[in-house]
Amino acid sequence: MASLYVGNLGEFLREQRRQAQLSLRQLADAAGVSNPYLSQIERGLRKPSADILQQLAKALRISAETLYVQAGILDERDRDEVETRSIILADPSINERQKQVLLQIYESFRKENAQEADPAGADGPQHQRTEL
Repeated sequence: MASLYVGNLGEFLREQRRQAQLSLRQLADAAGVSNPYLSQIERGLRKPSADILQQLAKALRISAETLYVQAGILDERDRDEVETRSIILADPSINERQKQVLLQIYESFRKENAQEADPAGADGPQHQRTEL
């Protein structure tokens, strides 16, 4: 079953490479991997590590999370959370304390919505007070 993910990843990578108008060799060089290894990934014969996926994403100028989802490493919903957190943490217009408060609020909303979506799994409403 894992080869299905790898195959989908390979097809996705090939399409991204073509859209970026890069040859296999150009992408391999930019990502710091060997030409044969990248070819094996694209053909679904190899499953790259998260580090290799990150290098490929950087070379393709796409988010690593997108490749993690394609590889089955990350769930689509997890990707949204990771990207949201990254955006908050990267914002230079707010200070570190404000970033942490925003992340706490964001997480409390996610937990609240998860409990509403699955009331059978919740032990009842849980309210968390955050000091600002």
